[in-house]
Amino acid sequence: MTSAAAAAPLWRHRPFVLLCGEQTASSLGRQITTLALALLAVTGLGAGPFGAAALLGLTYLPGAVLSPLAGVLVDRVRLRALLVTVTAAQALVVGSVPLAYAAGHLARPHLYAVAGVSGALTFTLSVALQAALPRVVAPDRLLGANSALTAARTSGQIGGPALGGVLVGLVGPAPALLAGSAAYAVEALFVLALPATLNVRIPAGVRAPLDALRSGLAVVRSHPQLRRMILSGAGLNLGSGAAAALYVFYATEELSLPAWQLGTTYAAYSAATIAGALLAGRFARTAGLWRATQVCGVAAGATVFLIPAASVGTGFALLLAYQVAYGLTGTVWMVSMTTTQQLVTPEDLQGRVAGLVQSVLLATVPVGALVGGALAACLGSVPVLLGAASIALLSAATLWSPTRTGDQVTRNPLGTVPEGVSPCARADHDAD
Repeated sequence: MTSAAAAAPLWRHRPFVLLCGEQTASSLGRQITTLALALLAVTGLGAGPFGAAALLGLTYLPGAVLSPLAGVLVDRVRLRALLVTVTAAQALVVGSVPLAYAAGHLARPHLYAVAGVSGALTFTLSVALQAALPRVVAPDRLLGANSALTAARTSGQIGGPALGGVLVGLVGPAPALLAGSAAYAVEALFVLALPATLNVRIPAGVRAPLDALRSGLAVVRSHPQLRRMILSGAGLNLGSGAAAALYVFYATEELSLPAWQLGTTYAAYSAATIAGALLAGRFARTAGLWRATQVCGVAAGATVFLIPAASVGTGFALLLAYQVAYGLTGTVWMVSMTTTQQLVTPEDLQGRVAGLVQSVLLATVPVGALVGGALAACLGSVPVLLGAASIALLSAATLWSPTRTGDQVTRNPLGTVPEGVSPCARADHDAD
C-alpha cells in the first residue's frame, strides 16, 4: 500500500470502496435469500418448527465445520481469484431454486442442500474478506474500516428484507430468489475489480495444513482478551441461534405477521446496525474495546427476551424493538471483536485466525437452532425462546467475570496494538 493511499480518506481509496460495494451487494443477496428460503420452506413446502430450524442450522453448520480449513486455504491461494470463484458460485447455487421451481421439481432436500452449500460459500467469503482488509488499510485505520464496512453491509440489509418481503408477496418465495442470485452476481463483479495485489501467496516455508492450523490456534491462545470474547460469543450465539431459527415460524404462524411486517422487522435491524457502525468507533475509542464488548454483549443478550414477550404484547412492535436493540448493541460488539482479532494477528496468519474464530462462534448456532427447533415441536415456541434468551444473557455476562491471575486484558483505546502484542507484519503492497 502506498503512502498516498494510506493518507487518503477511506472513501477515496479504490480497493476499500470496492469492498464496500461488495458488502452492499452481498448483504442484499443474503437477506433476500434468507427470507425467501425460510418462507418457501414454511409456507410452500410445509416445514414445521423443526424443519425451519433445520434450514437455519444447515446454513451455519458448514461454516462451523469448514471455517478452519477455509482459513488455511485463504492464506495459501490467490485471494482475489478465490473471492471471484466463491461469489460466482453463490449466484449459481441460489439461482438453482427458482429454476427447479419453474420446472416443477423443487423439493425440500433441494432447499436444504442450497442452504448448506450457500452457507459454506458465505462463510468462506467471510474469512477471505477478514484476511483481505488488513492488506488494504493500515492497522491504525482498521477500526474505522470495519465500522465503514459494517455500515456498507447494513445498507444492503435495509433494503433486502423489505424487498424480499415485497417480492415474496408479488411473485412468491421461489421466483423472488432470482433477485438474490442477481445480487450475488453483482457482488462477483465488485471482487473481480479488486487489485491483483491481493493475490499474495503465503510464504513457502509454511508446512502441512495441520501445522498451519496450530499456528493460527497459537495466536488465539496467546491473547486472553480474544479468548474470552470468543467463548462468550459462542454462548451468546447458542441462545440467539435458537431464537433466530424459530423467528420466522414464530412470527408468521403464532403471531400471524404478514410477510411485509416480517420483512420490516429485519429492515429495522439493518437500520440499527448502521447506527451501531457509526457509534462503534467513538464508543470503542472512548471506553476501550474490552469495555465496549462487555457492555454491548450483555445488552445484546438481554434484548432476546423481547422475542417471547411479543406473544403477550403487541407482537409487531416488540419484534421491531428487539431488532433495533440487538442490531445496535450486537454491531458494536462485532466491530470491536473483529478489530481486536485483526490487530493481534500477523498478516500471514489472518486467514487461519479468522477461520478458527469463526468456527467457534458458528459451531453453537446450528446446535441452538436444531435443539431449539426440536424442543419447540414438543414444548411450544415461547418456553424455548425464554430459555434461549436466558442462555444468551448468561453467556454474555461471563465477560464480566473476575479475571484470573496472569490473564489480564487490555483496555487501551484502539488505533494502537494492544499491550504485549507485536504489531502485525505488513508487506508494503500497492493496493491501488
